Amino acid sequence: MSLKEQIDGDIKKAMLAKSKDELMALRSIKSLILLAETEKTASAELSGDAEGKILMKAAKQRKESAEIFQKEGRQELADKELLELEVISRYLPKQLSDEEITQEIKSILTAVGAVGPQDIGKVMGTATKQLAGKADGKKISELAKKLLGS
Repeated sequence: MSLKEQIDGDIKKAMLAKSKDELMALRSIKSLILLAETEKTASAELSGDAEGKILMKAAKQRKESAEIFQKEGRQELADKELLELEVISRYLPKQLSDEEITQEIKSILTAVGAVGPQDIGKVMGTATKQLAGKADGKKISELAKKLLGS
Protein backbone atom coordinates (compact mmCIF):
# COMPACT_ATOMS: atom_id res chain seq x y z
CA MET A 1 0.00 0.00 0.00
CA SER A 2 1.41 3.36 -0.99
CA LEU A 3 1.67 6.23 1.46
CA LYS A 4 -1.05 8.12 -0.40
CA GLU A 5 -3.47 5.18 -0.07
CA GLN A 6 -2.60 4.77 3.59
CA ILE A 7 -3.26 8.46 4.25
CA ASP A 8 -6.56 8.29 2.35
CA GLY A 9 -7.65 5.46 4.63
CA ASP A 10 -6.57 7.37 7.73
CA ILE A 11 -8.45 10.47 6.51
CA LYS A 12 -11.62 8.40 6.32
CA LYS A 13 -11.03 7.06 9.86
CA ALA A 14 -10.44 10.59 11.17
CA MET A 15 -13.64 11.79 9.48
CA LEU A 16 -15.63 9.00 11.11
CA ALA A 17 -14.03 9.73 14.49
CA LYS A 18 -14.73 13.47 13.99
CA SER A 19 -11.13 14.28 14.85
CA LYS A 20 -10.73 17.74 13.29
CA ASP A 21 -7.09 18.32 14.23
CA GLU A 22 -5.90 14.95 12.98
CA LEU A 23 -7.97 15.35 9.82
CA MET A 24 -6.37 18.72 9.12
CA ALA A 25 -2.87 17.28 9.58
CA LEU A 26 -3.61 14.31 7.31
CA ARG A 27 -5.03 16.58 4.62
CA SER A 28 -1.90 18.74 4.74
CA ILE A 29 0.26 15.65 4.19
CA LYS A 30 -1.94 14.52 1.31
CA SER A 31 -1.76 17.96 -0.30
CA LEU A 32 2.05 17.87 -0.13
CA ILE A 33 2.07 14.51 -1.88
CA LEU A 34 -0.40 15.68 -4.54
CA LEU A 35 1.67 18.81 -5.17
CA ALA A 36 4.80 16.72 -5.62
CA GLU A 37 2.99 14.38 -8.01
CA THR A 38 1.76 17.24 -10.20
CA GLU A 39 5.14 18.94 -10.57
CA LYS A 40 6.42 19.04 -14.13
CA THR A 41 9.56 17.04 -13.32
CA ALA A 42 7.75 14.35 -11.33
CA SER A 43 6.58 11.03 -12.70
CA ALA A 44 2.98 9.93 -12.18
CA GLU A 45 3.72 7.98 -8.99
CA LEU A 46 6.16 9.09 -6.29
CA SER A 47 8.85 6.70 -5.10
CA GLY A 48 9.17 5.75 -1.46
CA ASP A 49 12.28 7.91 -1.17
CA ALA A 50 10.50 10.94 -2.57
CA GLU A 51 7.60 10.43 -0.16
CA GLY A 52 10.06 10.10 2.71
CA LYS A 53 11.80 13.34 1.75
CA ILE A 54 8.47 15.16 1.61
CA LEU A 55 7.54 13.89 5.06
CA MET A 56 10.97 14.69 6.53
CA LYS A 57 10.75 18.24 5.18
CA ALA A 58 7.22 18.68 6.54
CA ALA A 59 8.25 17.32 9.95
CA LYS A 60 11.23 19.65 10.09
CA GLN A 61 9.04 22.64 9.19
CA ARG A 62 6.51 21.76 11.91
CA LYS A 63 9.25 21.32 14.51
CA GLU A 64 10.89 24.66 13.67
CA SER A 65 7.53 26.45 13.61
CA ALA A 66 6.59 25.03 17.01
CA GLU A 67 9.90 26.20 18.48
CA ILE A 68 9.37 29.71 17.10
CA PHE A 69 5.79 29.86 18.39
CA GLN A 70 6.92 28.73 21.84
CA LYS A 71 9.64 31.41 21.94
CA GLU A 72 7.05 34.02 20.96
CA GLY A 73 4.61 32.85 23.66
CA ARG A 74 2.02 31.51 21.20
CA GLN A 75 1.40 28.15 22.85
CA GLU A 76 -1.90 27.45 21.03
CA LEU A 77 -0.14 27.68 17.66
CA ALA A 78 2.81 25.65 18.94
CA ASP A 79 0.43 22.92 20.12
CA LYS A 80 -1.19 22.82 16.66
CA GLU A 81 2.21 22.42 14.99
CA LEU A 82 3.27 19.71 17.48
CA LEU A 83 0.06 17.78 16.83
CA GLU A 84 0.73 17.90 13.08
CA LEU A 85 4.32 16.80 13.75
CA GLU A 86 3.04 13.83 15.75
CA VAL A 87 0.72 12.80 12.89
CA ILE A 88 3.51 13.16 10.31
CA SER A 89 5.87 11.14 12.52
CA ARG A 90 3.56 8.11 12.24
CA TYR A 91 4.45 7.81 8.56
CA LEU A 92 8.19 8.42 8.88
CA PRO A 93 10.60 5.51 9.09
CA LYS A 94 12.03 4.80 12.54
CA GLN A 95 14.72 7.34 13.35
CA LEU A 96 18.16 6.06 14.37
CA SER A 97 19.49 6.73 17.86
CA ASP A 98 22.64 8.81 18.41
CA GLU A 99 24.65 5.63 19.02
CA GLU A 100 23.43 4.06 15.77
CA ILE A 101 24.20 7.24 13.82
CA THR A 102 27.67 7.37 15.39
CA GLN A 103 28.35 3.76 14.34
CA GLU A 104 27.23 4.51 10.78
CA ILE A 105 29.41 7.63 10.62
CA LYS A 106 32.42 5.71 11.95
CA SER A 107 32.05 3.16 9.15
CA ILE A 108 31.69 6.02 6.63
CA LEU A 109 34.87 7.64 8.03
CA THR A 110 36.88 4.50 7.33
CA ALA A 111 35.23 3.99 3.93
CA VAL A 112 36.07 7.47 2.64
CA GLY A 113 39.42 7.67 4.46
CA ALA A 114 38.53 10.77 6.45
CA VAL A 115 41.12 11.80 9.04
CA GLY A 116 40.33 15.36 10.07
CA PRO A 117 37.96 18.30 9.92
CA GLN A 118 38.99 19.07 6.34
CA ASP A 119 37.22 15.85 5.22
CA ILE A 120 33.79 16.86 6.54
CA GLY A 121 32.47 17.42 3.00
CA LYS A 122 33.29 13.88 1.87
CA VAL A 123 31.79 12.41 5.04
CA MET A 124 28.60 14.47 4.91
CA GLY A 125 28.02 13.70 1.23
CA THR A 126 28.12 9.98 1.87
CA ALA A 127 26.36 10.12 5.25
CA THR A 128 23.38 12.15 4.06
CA LYS A 129 22.80 9.68 1.22
CA GLN A 130 23.11 6.59 3.42
CA LEU A 131 21.11 7.95 6.33
CA ALA A 132 18.44 9.80 4.35
CA GLY A 133 15.11 9.49 6.12
CA LYS A 134 16.68 7.68 9.06
CA ALA A 135 18.30 10.66 10.76
CA ASP A 136 18.13 14.44 10.82
CA GLY A 137 20.83 16.18 8.76
CA LYS A 138 21.65 18.53 11.63
CA LYS A 139 22.26 15.57 13.96
CA ILE A 140 24.42 13.81 11.35
CA SER A 141 26.53 16.96 10.89
CA GLU A 142 26.88 17.46 14.64
CA LEU A 143 28.10 13.90 15.25
CA ALA A 144 30.37 13.86 12.19
CA LYS A 145 32.09 17.07 13.32
CA LYS A 146 32.52 15.65 16.80
CA LEU A 147 34.08 12.46 15.43
CA LEU A 148 36.39 14.39 13.11
CA GLY A 149 37.53 16.61 15.96
CA SER A 150 36.38 19.98 14.68
